[in-house]
Amino acid sequence: MSPEDRKRGYTKDFLLAVALVTTGLVISGLSLTQLKTHDPQQLAQATPPLQSTPGAETKPSAPAEPVTTGTRPSNVPPQPARPDAEAQKAGAEPALPPAPAEKTAPPIKEK
Repeated sequence: MSPEDRKRGYTKDFLLAVALVTTGLVISGLSLTQLKTHDPQQLAQATPPLQSTPGAETKPSAPAEPVTTGTRPSNVPPQPARPDAEAQKAGAEPALPPAPAEKTAPPIKEK
């Protein structure tokens, strides 16, 4: 590529960049003038304002919370995680897998 072609390419790129920046500035200026000329109270609202339903004064606002005693239901007895040896002989399966063996390392020698 000759130096003249390269210079012509840079000039075209520069003119395109100038045109794009100018267009952006013109659009920004038009938007700002439109915002200044219109009433500032005329903004879009994301949700419509709340309106009460007819007869809302006589109806309860929310259903009542269910009353809980905080105690365990007594109809299901608790089961142990690991049944004792007699129950395992009878065929009871443990609910949890066996615990992994603890890993021990040799003691650290002092210097």
